[in-house]
Amino acid sequence: MSNTILFEISEGIATLTLNRPTRLNAINYAMADEIMEALDAIETDRAIRAVILTGAGDRAFSAGADISEFAKSVRDGPAPAIRDFVRRGQAMTARMEAFPKPIIAAVNGLAFGGGCEITEAIHLAIASDRALFAKPEIKLGMPPTFGGTQRLSRLAGRKRALQLLLTGETFSPEHALACGLVNKVVPHADLMSATRSLAMQIMAFSPLAVASIITAVSRGLNMSIAEGLQMESEQFARMAPTHDLREGLDAWIERRQPSFAGC
Repeated sequence: MSNTILFEISEGIATLTLNRPTRLNAINYAMADEIMEALDAIETDRAIRAVILTGAGDRAFSAGADISEFAKSVRDGPAPAIRDFVRRGQAMTARMEAFPKPIIAAVNGLAFGGGCEITEAIHLAIASDRALFAKPEIKLGMPPTFGGTQRLSRLAGRKRALQLLLTGETFSPEHALACGLVNKVVPHADLMSATRSLAMQIMAFSPLAVASIITAVSRGLNMSIAEGLQMESEQFARMAPTHDLREGLDAWIERRQPSFAGC
């Protein structure tokens, strides 16, 4: 793994830091591939219970895709551009959205374009009061390509999403909160501690239950209510024979704190 991302583990939390600060952490092909490799390693490591994603430096979470790189793919024609750029970005955000362990974005600065799309896809997000968001792809003569036309409208509603997508205007962390793009806005100095606190709060529960909830919500959003309820039932059925569910029920009956084992 090169230095386009930094990968640290502490107290069961993996922190992935987008590490191209001189390019405002723009997402090039190498970074996207390394994020996928890191998620593969995290998924199979039982000691890691949650993931935090943030950006290096004080200016940006991520300013979006590396334009100079993907412009070369565009000049090569539609097929290379879709193969190298669109599919790579969509696979990355889809992987994040469906990841079985909670991923929390610590949005420390600019989250433009692909950086905003990552924030849309990730399970939870906390923004610094210095963060800024934008969907500026229209200024390049293109639509978003990492899922932004689909996820933002599901989070913010059609009209609010279209205004942001069609104008490319910059918007504040408070507006991102109102649109459902982030869960909380905190002072910049408190960003990482607040994000770790949220991760630790979730880690107190059964990792099997956490994964079941993520799966039911992520898949259910694209289903009818009847199909979603069936998905919910199936996730419960997976939990029914586990130690963690029995332990949770026993602990409630015995008025004690449960000890979840992830099995």
